[in-house]
Amino acid sequence: MEAESEPYVRLATLRTLHRVVADLNAARSLAGTLQAVVEGAVHGLGFDAAAVSLVRPDGDLVVAAVWELEESALGGPAVLLGQVGSRESWDRLLGVSDHWGTLRFLPHDRGWAVGSDIPRWTGDGPLPVYTNDWHPSDGLLAPMYSAGGDLLGVLSVDRPRSGKRPGAWTREALEMFSLQASIAIGNARLRAEMQRALARLEKEQQALRASEESFRQAFEYAPSGMAITELHGVGRGQLTRVNDALCRLLGRPRAVLRQQSFADLVHPEDRGLLERTSAESGRAELRLSRRDGGYQWVCLRNSVVADAAEGPSFLLTHVEDIEERKRHEFQLAHRASHDALTGLPNGAELKARLGRRLCAQPQAPVGAPPHGAVAYSGAGAIEPGYAAVAGAASYSAHSAFDGLEGLGAGPAPAHGYGLPESQGHHGHGEHAAGRAGGRGVAPDHAHAVVPADQGSSGDLWSGALRPGAAAAGDKGLAVLFCDLDGFKSINDRFGHNAGDAVLVEVARRLQQVVREGDTVARLGGDEFVVLADGIGREEAKDLSNRLRTAIIPPMRIDGRAMRVGVSLGIGWAGCGMSIEEVLHTADERMYDEKRARGGAVRGARGERSHRRAG
Repeated sequence: MEAESEPYVRLATLRTLHRVVADLNAARSLAGTLQAVVEGAVHGLGFDAAAVSLVRPDGDLVVAAVWELEESALGGPAVLLGQVGSRESWDRLLGVSDHWGTLRFLPHDRGWAVGSDIPRWTGDGPLPVYTNDWHPSDGLLAPMYSAGGDLLGVLSVDRPRSGKRPGAWTREALEMFSLQASIAIGNARLRAEMQRALARLEKEQQALRASEESFRQAFEYAPSGMAITELHGVGRGQLTRVNDALCRLLGRPRAVLRQQSFADLVHPEDRGLLERTSAESGRAELRLSRRDGGYQWVCLRNSVVADAAEGPSFLLTHVEDIEERKRHEFQLAHRASHDALTGLPNGAELKARLGRRLCAQPQAPVGAPPHGAVAYSGAGAIEPGYAAVAGAASYSAHSAFDGLEGLGAGPAPAHGYGLPESQGHHGHGEHAAGRAGGRGVAPDHAHAVVPADQGSSGDLWSGALRPGAAAAGDKGLAVLFCDLDGFKSINDRFGHNAGDAVLVEVARRLQQVVREGDTVARLGGDEFVVLADGIGREEAKDLSNRLRTAIIPPMRIDGRAMRVGVSLGIGWAGCGMSIEEVLHTADERMYDEKRARGGAVRGARGERSHRRAG
């Protein structure tokens, strides 16, 4: 009767194996595949415990998955998870074991062959009575190899539920299962390393046909955006295939995206960056338009998929959402360049903006035309022998501020939190070179000039026009230094919280008075600086009066009316001047006004510099 029932037992086992193999292929991650392998060995092959040791990139094997039918009091094989054994010890263990076809059986009396670094768990089953009984220290291993013959890992099974050493049928079933498990593990790794696998599969057409379904699932179900772009023909650059993640990211239907290209979606300021990276393997961080009209920061990583015979076939693009990271980066940059209390640009940012506006163009030599006469060409070059100036007739407002949010604290673009790629006409590298030693300036640089007083043959320096100064009525870059009067008494009487509230209110009032594009910065303490470009001396005086008028009215702080005064000094920034010289000049003018008005004279100039250090 037992012989007659054996075919039915085998048929039931085959049906179970078929279901287990189906579960292997349904797993969509490497971890899920490994777990399906150990569960299948237990539920489909009649063992009480199973473990998979996976080969790491360095060659050693790590216990990546375990399963036990009934958890033991001592924790079972689960304690092995994450433990590592050297490849050398595993090779020695497989070499001394008995060969059961592709399987390896290690009897308990050969336990000395197990290296000390190989993770091992010994069950608590009964000791054998007969020769064919299973010993708790016996081990049955099923090495799993890739199609190329490389070792992927080892499936270890323990404690057959029959209590006997496995017979020929169970061994053959385990061999078949380990073969299917190796295929499933290989497919899972293929999905995890899609780009590298895709390039290899393009060169190996047979492997591509075998893995086509795996690639489709990896592409469609990838958590981040994926796209395939044509590289040749009339459809060059067009998105021929996109996944759901990219559609969700940009809020656009699949059918609409397949009619567009990245060039249609990219922000105009990022178009050049896209062109430099789209035709070859590369990486770029740029902005793509969303359906709602906004822009999304993404990281594009391109891989050119090539055929060995026909060359590059198409472009595989991975689109990663980096909106949060970009937001954080811009926030950090803003904190580094702006005052934490008032939100105004700080001293470092003030100097940076001045530096972008000035250059170290040499002044006119002796014998140059008087009163700063100039010859300014349309290309922005300075004719030899003339001062580096730009009068009212030749001054171009856009050239001073284009790409720099003016010199002011205007709102950032709604789509990107920061400055465009151009960073203004000057460019940090070119301008730094010019200021370092007069080695030239950007060709479209508009020189900052120092306008002279109306009706005067001189300016603020020594009664004669400084070389490079403009004629009366010209416009230049005004630097208005503001120092609050009476602020210390507010701090001393009402506390620092009240003082901080006063500073915040003063900052707000200053910003309401200045023009769009002007910079209002807090230099430190109760000192503020306003940069106003393209402004004449009379306009600067009018701006100074408006600033004073805005600050003087009482302000309501914590239910109290508080009032501060202000001393203002107007300096002028001109190319050829250092940043320190510009600020020092405006500071001196403010100090002169304070002294002339009989205000409290501040301490030594070194102390004032110390107060502005923050």
